[in-house]
Amino acid sequence: MKVALLGAIAWRTPPRHYGPWESIAGALAEGLVARGVDVTLFATLDSVTSAKLDGVCARGYAEDQTLDGRVCEALHVAHALSRSGEFDLVHSHLDWLPLAFIAHCRAPLLTTIHGFSGPAILPAYVNARGAHFVSISDADRAPELSYAATIHHGVDLQSLPFSDAPGQELVSFGRIHPDKGTADAIEIARRAGRRLVIAGIVQDERYFQEQVRPHVDGERVTYLGSVGPLERARVLGSAAALIHPIAFAEPFGLSVVEAMACGTPVVAYPRGSMPEIIDPGVSGFLVDDIASATLAVERAAKLDRREVRRTAERRFGAARMVDDYLKLYQRLSAR
Repeated sequence: MKVALLGAIAWRTPPRHYGPWESIAGALAEGLVARGVDVTLFATLDSVTSAKLDGVCARGYAEDQTLDGRVCEALHVAHALSRSGEFDLVHSHLDWLPLAFIAHCRAPLLTTIHGFSGPAILPAYVNARGAHFVSISDADRAPELSYAATIHHGVDLQSLPFSDAPGQELVSFGRIHPDKGTADAIEIARRAGRRLVIAGIVQDERYFQEQVRPHVDGERVTYLGSVGPLERARVLGSAAALIHPIAFAEPFGLSVVEAMACGTPVVAYPRGSMPEIIDPGVSGFLVDDIASATLAVERAAKLDRREVRRTAERRFGAARMVDDYLKLYQRLSAR
């Protein structure tokens, strides 16, 4: 089978620090190649992959302020679709844009929907006749669409080794944005009497300056900035628990399963995909507010970290994700 993986190009694949869509496309490419699939990854030309690499953008537009992301993505999609007749399947991880040109795709087009930026983009999906869609959680399904499958993300377990000797601190890992509840995490840690380590890109500067930065003192609250793959395991694995008080219906939450892979339990608000990802009392707890999260911290810290790791291995390893996609590829090919 010859598969084209159409990756996102905001960042390099795999990303140097941030880039969840690129991270998943990269992990899938590696897993498929290991299974003997002939894979061409369309990504930035500085990407690192075992697949055949093709593209027109030298680097990610989020990493080079001289680039226009709209132009980069348009050229990227046009180039990939011009080669689509060479493949048995085109698997897109690039949001809605390729769907607008599905008439120019000469192979079945499968799109993994990594989340909707808003209802205004739904027409691109609804009007894409013949397209196939994968949701990354049942919670993120739009009622207007039909889906071929729900496939949860998987992570590279080897790059996230188990940690059986955590510290006492808590960690908040992800974009600094009201959606991610960074300010709530600070308050939860304060009430629990534990240090908090924050890692992630600043996506809302005003929120960061007003509600996060005033609490960062390097002692009770530490901000590390955006943390890359090499440091991710250390930060997540050294924590007693990951605090994830999200304020939106999160489509998946990679940091949650990455923490679990390290053996670190999670305390999260039960929005979006969280009830699908967290097994209460096994890999963490679902709580409704700051007060209940504070109480759950101590309970989470007492969970069996080896069982947290085993749950992540069984449910969220990259191998399981590759298995699920291969089954879907074969089903679509049989049609």
